[in-house]
Amino acid sequence: MVRTKDVQYSYGNSSLLTFEDLDLHTVSQTLILGNSGSGKTTLLHLLGGLLSPKQGHIEIEGMDIASLAENEIDLYRARNIGFIFQKPHLIRALTVGENMYLCQYLAGISQDKTRVNHVLNSLGIADKFSSKVHALSEGQAQRVSIARALLNNPKLILADEPTSALDDDNCDNVIQLLVKLAEEFNTCLVIATHDQRLKSVINHQIGI
Repeated sequence: MVRTKDVQYSYGNSSLLTFEDLDLHTVSQTLILGNSGSGKTTLLHLLGGLLSPKQGHIEIEGMDIASLAENEIDLYRARNIGFIFQKPHLIRALTVGENMYLCQYLAGISQDKTRVNHVLNSLGIADKFSSKVHALSEGQAQRVSIARALLNNPKLILADEPTSALDDDNCDNVIQLLVKLAEEFNTCLVIATHDQRLKSVINHQIGI
């Protein structure tokens, strides 16, 4: 599913980051653990095609994403990779439904309200379809961001510190939900975090 080989990256003249080779399978969950500044977010951005490695290969279902042109990687990412960040990064002036439709538009996919409602319903927020994002609670906005990540049936979901700002109860709810939905939607889930609470939920762990 996801394979990396000899991946290295550096920011300007800073030290070269060298990453362990990965071989991740469909319907798997992986924790990338490390302190702030260790490179775990960089690795997530490399896997998602937001950064290109200085050296090495990153393959998703046999596609070397580092070999794609900029416009090609943008479309590939929109269709095949879902991102979840610590903050939702939704367009606040739009409704929940409009944010979801925008995700489909960027992937070159026709507007599909049935699919949107199905994903929102899976997260218990179908009733928020017409609500403006600025009117949502923090927890609801986070669920919309998860729904958006799942919307286009991605092969890979990348989550960057999705629980670090949450209390224990909400942390447990979010991680259990992510694992459940990744299995339901047949998606590989990779979480970069320094949150040690997740270690008891996801067994496959990589330290950086």
